[in-house]
Amino acid sequence: MTESLDAARPEVAGDEAELRSVDAQISMTLDAAVRPQPVRVAISEAQGLLCAEEVVAEHALPGFDQAAIDGYAVRSVDVRTAGQEPVQLPVVGEIAAGSRQPRRLQPGQAVRVDTGAPLPTLADAVVPLAYTDGHQAKVTVHRSVPSAGYVRRAGEDVQIGDVAVRRGDTIGSAQVGLLAAVGRAKVLVYPRPRVSIVSVGDELVDIDRTPSVGQVYDVNSYALAAAARDAGAEVSRVGIVPSEPKRLREVVEGRLLMSEIVVVAGGAGGATGDEVHAALSDLGRIDMTRVAMHPGSVQGFGRLGPDSVPTFLIPGNPMSALVVFEVLVRPLIRAARGTRNPHRRIVGARLLSPVTSTEGRRGFLRGQLLRDEANGEYLVQPLGQSGAHLLASLAEANCLINVPEEATEVAAGEQVQVTFLAQRA
Repeated sequence: MTESLDAARPEVAGDEAELRSVDAQISMTLDAAVRPQPVRVAISEAQGLLCAEEVVAEHALPGFDQAAIDGYAVRSVDVRTAGQEPVQLPVVGEIAAGSRQPRRLQPGQAVRVDTGAPLPTLADAVVPLAYTDGHQAKVTVHRSVPSAGYVRRAGEDVQIGDVAVRRGDTIGSAQVGLLAAVGRAKVLVYPRPRVSIVSVGDELVDIDRTPSVGQVYDVNSYALAAAARDAGAEVSRVGIVPSEPKRLREVVEGRLLMSEIVVVAGGAGGATGDEVHAALSDLGRIDMTRVAMHPGSVQGFGRLGPDSVPTFLIPGNPMSALVVFEVLVRPLIRAARGTRNPHRRIVGARLLSPVTSTEGRRGFLRGQLLRDEANGEYLVQPLGQSGAHLLASLAEANCLINVPEEATEVAAGEQVQVTFLAQRA
Protein backbone atom coordinates (compact mmCIF):
# COMPACT_ATOMS: atom_id res chain seq x y z
CA MET A 1 0.00 0.00 0.00
CA THR A 2 1.21 3.53 -0.74
CA GLU A 3 0.26 6.99 0.34
CA SER A 4 -0.15 9.33 -2.64
CA LEU A 5 0.99 12.91 -2.15
CA ASP A 6 -1.22 14.05 -5.02
CA ALA A 7 -3.86 11.67 -6.36
CA ALA A 8 -4.83 13.70 -9.43
CA ARG A 9 -4.03 12.16 -12.80
CA PRO A 10 -2.27 14.26 -15.47
CA GLU A 11 -4.06 15.22 -18.61
CA VAL A 12 -3.16 13.58 -21.88
CA ALA A 13 -0.76 15.62 -23.97
CA GLY A 14 0.23 14.90 -27.52
CA ASP A 15 2.97 16.48 -29.57
CA GLU A 16 3.27 20.12 -28.60
CA ALA A 17 4.22 23.02 -30.88
CA GLU A 18 6.22 24.60 -28.06
CA LEU A 19 8.74 22.99 -25.76
CA ARG A 20 7.71 22.61 -22.13
CA SER A 21 10.07 24.27 -19.68
CA VAL A 22 12.32 22.17 -17.50
CA ASP A 23 10.86 23.72 -14.35
CA ALA A 24 7.31 22.89 -15.46
CA GLN A 25 8.29 19.28 -16.14
CA ILE A 26 10.01 18.97 -12.76
CA SER A 27 6.97 20.45 -11.01
CA MET A 28 4.63 18.01 -12.77
CA THR A 29 6.71 14.98 -11.82
CA LEU A 30 7.23 16.08 -8.20
CA ASP A 31 3.47 16.46 -7.81
CA ALA A 32 3.26 12.71 -8.42
CA ALA A 33 5.57 11.72 -5.56
CA VAL A 34 4.33 8.65 -3.70
CA ARG A 35 5.71 7.92 -0.26
CA PRO A 36 5.67 4.31 0.95
CA GLN A 37 3.76 3.65 4.17
CA PRO A 38 5.98 3.63 7.29
CA VAL A 39 7.26 0.32 8.60
CA ARG A 40 8.84 -0.64 11.93
CA VAL A 41 12.34 -2.06 11.61
CA ALA A 42 15.20 -3.04 13.90
CA ILE A 43 17.51 -0.09 14.50
CA SER A 44 20.33 -2.07 12.87
CA GLU A 45 18.31 -1.92 9.62
CA ALA A 46 17.29 1.75 9.90
CA GLN A 47 20.50 3.44 8.77
CA GLY A 48 19.98 5.83 5.88
CA LEU A 49 16.19 5.86 6.23
CA LEU A 50 13.97 8.73 7.39
CA CYS A 51 12.41 8.47 10.82
CA ALA A 52 8.61 8.36 10.68
CA GLU A 53 7.91 9.03 14.36
CA GLU A 54 8.91 11.21 17.27
CA VAL A 55 11.06 8.91 19.39
CA VAL A 56 10.43 9.93 23.00
CA ALA A 57 12.99 8.73 25.53
CA GLU A 58 11.58 6.42 28.19
CA HIS A 59 14.95 6.20 29.93
CA ALA A 60 17.34 8.95 30.99
CA LEU A 61 20.80 9.12 29.43
CA PRO A 62 22.93 8.55 31.42
CA GLY A 63 20.62 6.54 33.64
CA PHE A 64 22.65 7.30 36.81
CA ASP A 65 25.43 9.59 38.04
CA GLN A 66 28.67 8.08 36.74
CA ALA A 67 32.39 8.74 36.61
CA ALA A 68 33.51 10.51 33.42
CA ILE A 69 37.15 9.47 33.94
CA ASP A 70 39.26 6.95 35.86
CA GLY A 71 40.02 8.34 39.28
CA TYR A 72 38.64 8.70 42.79
CA ALA A 73 35.06 9.56 43.77
CA VAL A 74 35.10 12.18 46.53
CA ARG A 75 33.13 14.95 48.12
CA SER A 76 34.44 18.08 46.42
CA VAL A 77 34.49 19.89 49.77
CA ASP A 78 37.05 17.38 51.07
CA VAL A 79 39.61 18.33 48.37
CA ARG A 80 38.90 22.04 48.09
CA THR A 81 42.34 22.98 49.53
CA ALA A 82 44.31 20.47 47.43
CA GLY A 83 45.51 23.27 45.19
CA GLN A 84 47.38 24.89 48.11
CA GLU A 85 48.67 21.72 49.82
CA PRO A 86 48.20 18.01 49.15
CA VAL A 87 45.19 16.31 50.76
CA GLN A 88 45.31 12.67 51.84
CA LEU A 89 42.14 10.54 51.88
CA PRO A 90 41.71 6.88 52.81
CA VAL A 91 40.56 4.73 49.88
CA VAL A 92 37.69 2.61 51.19
CA GLY A 93 36.87 0.57 48.08
CA GLU A 94 36.74 0.32 44.33
CA ILE A 95 33.80 0.49 41.88
CA ALA A 96 34.18 -0.92 38.38
CA ALA A 97 32.06 0.02 35.38
CA GLY A 98 28.95 -2.14 35.40
CA SER A 99 28.95 -2.62 39.18
CA ARG A 100 25.50 -2.98 40.70
CA GLN A 101 26.59 -3.00 44.35
CA PRO A 102 25.50 0.21 46.13
CA ARG A 103 28.23 1.95 48.10
CA ARG A 104 28.10 4.90 50.47
CA LEU A 105 30.94 7.39 50.82
CA GLN A 106 31.60 8.92 54.23
CA PRO A 107 33.06 12.42 54.68
CA GLY A 108 36.83 12.46 54.29
CA GLN A 109 36.95 9.26 52.21
CA ALA A 110 37.62 8.33 48.59
CA VAL A 111 36.54 5.41 46.40
CA ARG A 112 38.53 4.28 43.38
CA VAL A 113 36.26 4.39 40.26
CA ASP A 114 36.57 3.42 36.61
CA THR A 115 35.16 5.47 33.74
CA GLY A 116 31.41 4.80 33.58
CA ALA A 117 31.19 3.45 37.12
CA PRO A 118 28.22 4.58 39.26
CA LEU A 119 29.17 7.12 41.93
CA PRO A 120 28.80 6.15 45.58
CA THR A 121 26.24 8.01 47.66
CA LEU A 122 27.41 11.49 48.84
CA ALA A 123 30.17 11.68 46.18
CA ASP A 124 29.72 14.72 43.94
CA ALA A 125 33.01 14.76 42.02
CA VAL A 126 35.76 12.58 40.61
CA VAL A 127 39.46 13.39 41.02
CA PRO A 128 41.32 12.21 37.87
CA LEU A 129 44.22 9.81 38.42
CA ALA A 130 46.54 12.47 36.99
CA TYR A 131 45.72 14.73 39.95
CA THR A 132 46.83 12.07 42.48
CA ASP A 133 49.68 9.72 43.39
CA GLY A 134 47.47 6.74 42.41
CA HIS A 135 47.85 4.86 45.69
CA GLN A 136 45.24 2.24 46.53
CA ALA A 137 45.11 2.48 50.37
CA LYS A 138 45.56 6.20 50.96
CA VAL A 139 45.53 8.58 48.03
CA THR A 140 47.24 11.95 47.92
CA VAL A 141 45.31 14.57 45.94
CA HIS A 142 47.34 17.44 44.45
CA ARG A 143 44.57 19.47 42.72
CA SER A 144 41.04 20.37 43.71
CA VAL A 145 37.94 19.61 41.62
CA PRO A 146 34.61 21.48 41.67
CA SER A 147 31.27 19.91 42.50
CA ALA A 148 30.13 17.80 39.51
CA GLY A 149 33.69 17.82 38.16
CA TYR A 150 34.36 14.81 35.90
CA VAL A 151 30.89 13.47 36.57
CA ARG A 152 28.19 12.56 34.03
CA ARG A 153 24.93 13.46 35.73
CA ALA A 154 21.81 11.32 35.27
CA GLY A 155 19.74 12.76 32.41
CA GLU A 156 22.52 15.16 31.41
CA ASP A 157 22.35 14.00 27.77
CA VAL A 158 18.69 12.97 27.45
CA GLN A 159 15.95 13.17 30.04
CA ILE A 160 12.81 11.06 30.22
CA GLY A 161 10.24 12.63 27.88
CA ASP A 162 12.82 14.28 25.61
CA VAL A 163 12.55 13.69 21.85
CA ALA A 164 15.63 11.65 21.02
CA VAL A 165 15.06 11.40 17.23
CA ARG A 166 12.56 13.56 15.38
CA ARG A 167 10.23 12.60 12.58
CA GLY A 168 11.89 13.42 9.26
CA ASP A 169 15.43 13.03 10.58
CA THR A 170 17.75 10.85 8.52
CA ILE A 171 18.92 7.99 10.70
CA GLY A 172 22.69 7.88 10.62
CA SER A 173 25.20 6.20 12.87
CA ALA A 174 24.72 8.80 15.64
CA GLN A 175 20.93 8.35 15.57
CA VAL A 176 21.30 4.56 15.68
CA GLY A 177 23.57 4.95 18.70
CA LEU A 178 21.12 7.30 20.41
CA LEU A 179 18.20 4.94 19.79
CA ALA A 180 20.21 2.13 21.36
CA ALA A 181 21.20 4.36 24.28
CA VAL A 182 17.57 5.13 25.15
CA GLY A 183 16.59 1.47 24.86
CA ARG A 184 14.80 1.43 21.51
CA ALA A 185 15.19 -1.87 19.63
CA LYS A 186 12.91 -0.84 16.72
CA VAL A 187 11.91 2.41 15.07
CA LEU A 188 9.22 3.49 12.61
CA VAL A 189 10.78 4.58 9.30
CA TYR A 190 9.83 5.45 5.75
CA PRO A 191 11.20 2.62 3.60
CA ARG A 192 13.18 3.34 0.47
CA PRO A 193 10.88 3.86 -2.53
CA ARG A 194 10.94 0.86 -4.85
CA VAL A 195 12.15 1.73 -8.34
CA SER A 196 12.00 -0.63 -11.31
CA ILE A 197 14.36 -0.06 -14.26
CA VAL A 198 13.30 -1.47 -17.64
CA SER A 199 15.48 -1.26 -20.75
CA VAL A 200 13.77 -1.50 -24.16
CA GLY A 201 15.45 -2.00 -27.51
CA ASP A 202 15.73 -4.86 -29.98
CA GLU A 203 19.37 -3.94 -30.53
CA LEU A 204 20.33 -4.56 -26.89
CA VAL A 205 22.21 -7.53 -25.46
CA ASP A 206 23.21 -8.16 -21.86
CA ILE A 207 26.81 -7.75 -20.84
CA ASP A 208 27.39 -11.51 -20.53
CA ARG A 209 26.93 -11.91 -24.30
CA THR A 210 29.00 -10.76 -27.28
CA PRO A 211 27.15 -8.24 -29.48
CA SER A 212 26.83 -9.11 -33.14
CA VAL A 213 26.68 -6.55 -35.93
CA GLY A 214 24.08 -3.89 -35.13
CA GLN A 215 23.85 -4.82 -31.44
CA VAL A 216 25.05 -2.91 -28.37
CA TYR A 217 25.36 -3.69 -24.70
CA ASP A 218 22.51 -2.79 -22.37
CA VAL A 219 24.04 0.14 -20.54
CA ASN A 220 20.90 1.83 -19.25
CA SER A 221 19.54 -0.82 -16.90
CA TYR A 222 22.88 -0.96 -15.07
CA ALA A 223 23.65 2.76 -15.05
CA LEU A 224 20.14 3.85 -14.08
CA ALA A 225 19.90 1.19 -11.38
CA ALA A 226 23.12 2.54 -9.88
CA ALA A 227 21.80 6.11 -10.09
CA ALA A 228 18.57 5.08 -8.37
CA ARG A 229 20.47 3.39 -5.54
CA ASP A 230 22.60 6.50 -5.16
CA ALA A 231 19.38 8.50 -4.81
CA GLY A 232 18.26 6.21 -1.98
CA ALA A 233 15.89 3.81 -3.73
CA GLU A 234 15.40 0.08 -3.42
CA VAL A 235 16.06 -0.96 -7.00
CA SER A 236 14.85 -3.78 -9.22
CA ARG A 237 16.86 -3.95 -12.42
CA VAL A 238 14.45 -5.71 -14.76
CA GLY A 239 16.94 -5.61 -17.61
CA ILE A 240 16.13 -5.94 -21.30
CA VAL A 241 12.51 -6.27 -22.35
CA PRO A 242 11.53 -6.67 -26.03
CA SER A 243 9.49 -3.89 -27.59
CA GLU A 244 6.81 -6.44 -28.59
CA PRO A 245 3.68 -4.70 -27.22
CA LYS A 246 2.08 -7.59 -25.32
CA ARG A 247 5.27 -8.67 -23.57
CA LEU A 248 6.27 -5.10 -22.71
CA ARG A 249 2.84 -4.34 -21.32
CA GLU A 250 2.88 -7.49 -19.17
CA VAL A 251 6.29 -6.67 -17.71
CA VAL A 252 5.47 -3.04 -16.91
CA GLU A 253 2.06 -3.94 -15.53
CA GLY A 254 3.73 -6.41 -13.18
CA ARG A 255 6.28 -3.83 -12.03
CA LEU A 256 3.53 -1.31 -11.29
CA LEU A 257 2.24 -3.64 -8.56
CA MET A 258 5.55 -3.62 -6.72
CA SER A 259 7.04 -0.19 -7.39
CA GLU A 260 6.66 3.43 -6.38
CA ILE A 261 8.45 4.54 -9.57
CA VAL A 262 9.00 2.82 -12.93
CA VAL A 263 11.61 3.97 -15.47
CA VAL A 264 11.50 2.69 -19.07
CA ALA A 265 14.73 3.53 -20.89
CA GLY A 266 14.39 3.52 -24.67
CA GLY A 267 10.74 4.41 -24.33
CA ALA A 268 10.96 7.89 -25.83
CA GLY A 269 11.74 9.01 -29.35
CA GLY A 270 11.76 7.23 -32.69
CA ALA A 271 9.75 4.23 -33.77
CA THR A 272 10.52 2.32 -30.56
CA GLY A 273 9.20 5.21 -28.50
CA ASP A 274 5.94 5.17 -30.45
CA GLU A 275 5.63 1.42 -29.89
CA VAL A 276 6.27 1.75 -26.16
CA HIS A 277 3.77 4.57 -25.83
CA ALA A 278 1.11 2.57 -27.68
CA ALA A 279 1.77 -0.57 -25.62
CA LEU A 280 1.49 1.23 -22.27
CA SER A 281 -1.21 3.81 -22.99
CA ASP A 282 -4.04 1.55 -21.82
CA LEU A 283 -2.39 1.27 -18.39
CA GLY A 284 -2.96 4.98 -17.79
CA ARG A 285 -2.44 8.40 -19.28
CA ILE A 286 1.01 9.09 -20.66
CA ASP A 287 2.17 12.60 -21.42
CA MET A 288 4.60 12.46 -24.35
CA THR A 289 6.25 15.81 -24.79
CA ARG A 290 9.39 17.69 -25.70
CA VAL A 291 11.11 19.42 -22.79
CA ALA A 292 13.29 22.49 -23.28
CA MET A 293 16.48 20.71 -22.23
CA HIS A 294 19.51 19.19 -23.91
CA PRO A 295 20.26 16.33 -23.93
CA GLY A 296 17.07 14.32 -23.42
CA SER A 297 14.40 16.60 -24.83
CA VAL A 298 11.98 13.86 -25.93
CA GLN A 299 10.44 12.07 -22.97
CA GLY A 300 7.22 10.77 -21.53
CA PHE A 301 5.63 10.69 -18.11
CA GLY A 302 2.47 9.08 -16.81
CA ARG A 303 0.85 7.66 -13.70
CA LEU A 304 -0.04 4.13 -14.59
CA GLY A 305 -1.92 1.25 -13.06
CA PRO A 306 -4.52 1.20 -10.26
CA ASP A 307 -2.12 2.97 -7.85
CA SER A 308 -1.17 5.74 -10.35
CA VAL A 309 2.52 4.82 -10.19
CA PRO A 310 4.79 7.54 -11.64
CA THR A 311 6.29 6.09 -14.83
CA PHE A 312 9.01 7.69 -16.94
CA LEU A 313 9.67 6.99 -20.61
CA ILE A 314 13.17 8.31 -21.26
CA PRO A 315 15.63 8.21 -24.18
CA GLY A 316 17.61 5.08 -24.97
CA ASN A 317 20.87 6.97 -25.43
CA PRO A 318 22.77 6.29 -22.16
CA MET A 319 24.10 9.82 -21.79
CA SER A 320 20.68 11.36 -22.37
CA ALA A 321 19.05 8.79 -20.10
CA LEU A 322 21.38 9.59 -17.21
CA VAL A 323 20.87 13.35 -17.59
CA VAL A 324 17.07 12.99 -17.69
CA PHE A 325 17.30 10.72 -14.66
CA GLU A 326 19.42 13.28 -12.80
CA VAL A 327 17.14 16.22 -13.63
CA LEU A 328 13.72 14.57 -13.22
CA VAL A 329 13.76 11.06 -11.74
CA ARG A 330 16.25 11.62 -8.92
CA PRO A 331 14.30 14.52 -7.37
CA LEU A 332 11.15 12.36 -7.44
CA ILE A 333 12.96 9.54 -5.61
CA ARG A 334 14.23 11.99 -3.00
CA ALA A 335 10.75 13.48 -2.57
CA ALA A 336 9.26 10.00 -2.19
CA ARG A 337 11.81 9.34 0.56
CA GLY A 338 10.50 12.40 2.35
CA THR A 339 13.66 14.46 1.85
CA ARG A 340 12.93 18.10 2.66
CA ASN A 341 14.87 19.41 -0.36
CA PRO A 342 14.93 16.81 -3.14
CA HIS A 343 17.34 18.77 -5.34
CA ARG A 344 21.11 18.65 -5.39
CA ARG A 345 23.17 21.63 -4.33
CA ILE A 346 23.72 24.31 -6.98
CA VAL A 347 26.62 26.78 -6.82
CA GLY A 348 28.01 29.51 -9.02
CA ALA A 349 31.32 28.88 -10.76
CA ARG A 350 33.57 30.60 -13.27
CA LEU A 351 34.04 28.84 -16.61
CA LEU A 352 37.60 27.90 -17.51
CA SER A 353 36.69 27.18 -21.16
CA PRO A 354 33.87 28.42 -23.40
CA VAL A 355 30.76 26.28 -23.94
CA THR A 356 27.99 26.18 -26.51
CA SER A 357 24.41 25.04 -26.08
CA THR A 358 21.24 24.54 -28.12
CA GLU A 359 19.10 27.64 -28.56
CA GLY A 360 15.86 27.58 -26.60
CA ARG A 361 16.89 24.65 -24.40
CA ARG A 362 18.53 24.49 -21.02
CA GLY A 363 21.86 22.78 -21.46
CA PHE A 364 23.16 20.23 -18.96
CA LEU A 365 26.84 19.91 -19.84
CA ARG A 366 29.41 17.72 -18.17
CA GLY A 367 32.04 19.46 -16.08
CA GLN A 368 34.76 19.13 -13.46
CA LEU A 369 34.21 21.48 -10.51
CA LEU A 370 37.36 22.85 -8.88
CA ARG A 371 38.15 25.24 -6.03
CA ASP A 372 40.63 28.10 -6.28
CA GLU A 373 42.77 27.67 -3.17
CA ALA A 374 43.79 31.32 -3.24
CA ASN A 375 40.34 32.87 -2.90
CA GLY A 376 37.94 29.95 -2.46
CA GLU A 377 36.20 30.67 -5.78
CA TYR A 378 34.54 27.78 -7.62
CA LEU A 379 35.90 27.06 -11.09
CA VAL A 380 34.45 24.65 -13.63
CA GLN A 381 36.15 22.96 -16.56
CA PRO A 382 33.79 21.66 -19.29
CA LEU A 383 34.48 18.04 -20.27
CA GLY A 384 34.27 16.66 -23.78
CA GLN A 385 32.08 18.06 -26.50
CA SER A 386 28.36 18.75 -26.46
CA GLY A 387 27.45 15.39 -28.03
CA ALA A 388 24.74 13.49 -26.20
CA HIS A 389 26.51 10.18 -26.89
CA LEU A 390 29.71 10.91 -24.95
CA LEU A 391 29.27 8.70 -21.88
CA ALA A 392 32.96 8.52 -20.97
CA SER A 393 33.13 12.21 -20.10
CA LEU A 394 30.16 11.86 -17.75
CA ALA A 395 32.14 9.27 -15.79
CA GLU A 396 34.80 11.95 -15.22
CA ALA A 397 32.31 14.70 -14.35
CA ASN A 398 31.47 15.79 -10.83
CA CYS A 399 28.94 18.40 -11.88
CA LEU A 400 26.52 19.45 -14.60
CA ILE A 401 26.93 22.94 -16.04
CA ASN A 402 23.52 24.58 -16.40
CA VAL A 403 23.36 26.79 -19.47
CA PRO A 404 20.20 28.98 -19.61
CA GLU A 405 17.69 28.51 -22.42
CA GLU A 406 18.44 31.94 -23.90
CA ALA A 407 22.20 31.33 -24.14
CA THR A 408 23.87 29.60 -27.07
CA GLU A 409 27.43 30.49 -26.06
CA VAL A 410 29.06 31.25 -22.72
CA ALA A 411 32.59 32.62 -22.79
CA ALA A 412 35.47 31.54 -20.59
CA GLY A 413 35.58 33.59 -17.39
CA GLU A 414 31.81 34.03 -17.14
CA GLN A 415 29.78 32.78 -14.19
CA VAL A 416 27.48 29.76 -14.61
CA GLN A 417 25.32 27.68 -12.29
CA VAL A 418 26.53 24.13 -11.71
CA THR A 419 24.82 21.17 -10.05
CA PHE A 420 26.94 19.00 -7.78
CA LEU A 421 26.94 15.31 -8.61
CA ALA A 422 27.97 12.57 -6.20
CA GLN A 423 31.62 12.85 -5.33
CA ARG A 424 33.98 9.97 -5.93
CA ALA A 425 35.64 8.48 -2.85
